[in-house]
Amino acid sequence: MAEFTITGEYIELDKLLKATQLCGTGGEARIMIGEGLVTVDGEVELRLRRKVRPGMTVAYDGNILTVR
Repeated sequence: MAEFTITGEYIELDKLLKATQLCGTGGEARIMIGEGLVTVDGEVELRLRRKVRPGMTVAYDGNILTVR
């Protein structure tokens, strides 16, 4: 499990996947989210701009990421 620290109140899900290099581009991140391959706190997330806040957990392609 990895951690990612944000400086603001939240980060949008597609931007988080790109910033952590779980997806190579924002376009790739949007495709993976749209296909239902990303979960937030254990539930499939289809919203591209889902606000991910500290304490939430994101999983994609076997990678688990906790936002701080």
